[in-house]
Amino acid sequence: MLIVIVGPMFAGKTTELIRRVERYVIAGKRAIVFKPSIDARYDSSKVAAHNGLKFGAYVVPPDEAGVEAIGKLGLDYDVVAVDEIQFFPPSLADVLNGLADGRVVIAAGLNLDFRGEPFETTMRTMAFADRVISLTAVCKVCGRPATRTQRLINGLPAPRDSPRILVGGGDSYEARCRRHYVRPA
Repeated sequence: MLIVIVGPMFAGKTTELIRRVERYVIAGKRAIVFKPSIDARYDSSKVAAHNGLKFGAYVVPPDEAGVEAIGKLGLDYDVVAVDEIQFFPPSLADVLNGLADGRVVIAAGLNLDFRGEPFETTMRTMAFADRVISLTAVCKVCGRPATRTQRLINGLPAPRDSPRILVGGGDSYEARCRRHYVRPA
């Protein structure tokens, strides 16, 4: 079974991933969690949510070697979880789809970047999913459900030509609803 958890930043994707993995561990299942080495915001060796919740993780590079490691190491576990899937190459989707035959695979990541464009790896993984869980955050401006991630530079929306990948937290990003999301120009 392949479960994919998506949504904007601050929606609780990592918290939900950890919650689901812990349920299987309590049931006596062997679980492994992976995270990309690029994500060292809160803890370099654990999957860490914005709310402080943490779970031990196997750190892999967000490249083809990392995808290969996930595919090989995952074979020895009942449950395989990968956080921040948007940072990995699209081939991760095929590996997770293969691992899902005979085990539970849980993947979490952003579905849209700060420009409002889909991340290919997340979209490919969603296409193979048995279940997609789409979470919302709370709009920082009005408090409505937020489905977008707004990147900020000095408190203003980042321009379109800003780098697509910038690992950060509340200092660089806000959750926004459709009404208050400003599409970069």
